[in-house]
Amino acid sequence: MTSYLIRGAAPLGGDARDILVVDGVVAELGTGLDSGDARVVDAAGLVALPGLVDLHTHLREPGREDAETVASGSRSAARGGWTCVHAMANTDPVADTAGVVEQVWRLGRAVGLVDVRPVGAVTVGLAGERLAELGAMADSPAGVRVFSDDGKCVHDAVLMRRALEYVKAFDGVVAQHAQEPRLTEGAQMHEGVVSAELGMTGWPAVAEESIIARDVLLAGHVGSRLHVCHVSTAGSVEIVRWAKSRGIAVTAEVTPHHLLLTDENARSYDPVFKVNPPLRTADDVSALRQALADGTIDIVATDHAPHPVEDKDCEWGAAAMGMTGLETALAVVQEAMVETGLLDWAGVAERMSAAPARIGRVAGQGRPIAVGEPAHLTLVDPAARYECDPAAMATQGRNSPLRGRELHGAVVHTFFAGRATVLDGQLQDGELQEVLV
Repeated sequence: MTSYLIRGAAPLGGDARDILVVDGVVAELGTGLDSGDARVVDAAGLVALPGLVDLHTHLREPGREDAETVASGSRSAARGGWTCVHAMANTDPVADTAGVVEQVWRLGRAVGLVDVRPVGAVTVGLAGERLAELGAMADSPAGVRVFSDDGKCVHDAVLMRRALEYVKAFDGVVAQHAQEPRLTEGAQMHEGVVSAELGMTGWPAVAEESIIARDVLLAGHVGSRLHVCHVSTAGSVEIVRWAKSRGIAVTAEVTPHHLLLTDENARSYDPVFKVNPPLRTADDVSALRQALADGTIDIVATDHAPHPVEDKDCEWGAAAMGMTGLETALAVVQEAMVETGLLDWAGVAERMSAAPARIGRVAGQGRPIAVGEPAHLTLVDPAARYECDPAAMATQGRNSPLRGRELHGAVVHTFFAGRATVLDGQLQDGELQEVLV
């Protein structure tokens, strides 16, 4: 394995230091280090972060390879500075058995650009009728610890209770897509002033908040871990804050698009802004930012949801819900949180690396940049400014809501297990190989 001397990087935005990477780990930290046989990587002016960990990614394989594959999604993740992604279970077939999650896990290892961790379905076929093979998926080589029917809500309270009880046996977590289906039937966007003016069926905030309220009470009752996917309303924030104050083991995520965009974007009638849960109001965005800053919301997760062009290049009502996000997430967080003074780079590392690794129980990821630690590293240029061009992305999806927008900050280098997957913004995937992590 090639050794690297990363010259002049600023770990977590602090003082510039050299980072020597040998045999997949950080071998030395200091200034003026001798490069020896190591390849020198210029990182002057760059912020060094632990490799990013995404708890919520849609890689679409198996079944929807026209939208994304594990290979294309891995390339996209590496370009975005991620070294670990959790692949959601709403594939075809659904990842509700040990066989399917192992298939996804092995595909990720064969590509070798990021650590691909399959998320197991909570219920068979995402149908919400009976529990999937949770224990078998946990015991499989994939070692599944996160379970979710994302895209659908586990709306049956008894079934949700049983899932929360079951995962306690192997320290798993249920990641809930909080959406009361009876309150959102036919919904196209956030229910509010804008939806009324546009004549679109609205999705009320209470449809999310009522499920979160129920589930934090269930988690507290059975003493299990609950994770709330893509929190999008100010009311949801208050429920999570209350639950944490009571000692309930709940964690929560926010997406980059919910930190930046609002329901006002729907006035364009551009389906690229159609997403689940919907873009909310400016007041919701402000509450989400503050909650991420104060720790009520634990992490940023992309909910990267690529679609074929034909699924988005149509009228709003017929369009699929979802946005890409792997390659733009860090830039959005820089703009929404760092440049506003709500987070420093150490805070970004906590919410985009350390905390998601803890929630997902991913050993070796989210570790500090320190001697002896695995060399999962992301080097970002915070001064970079450039126009978002979906056609230039590594993902197969072109449905980025940031198309044409100026982005702040660019990932320059990414290292996964000591191997450079991105150098100077260019993928290093000419020889894909298995990387054991």
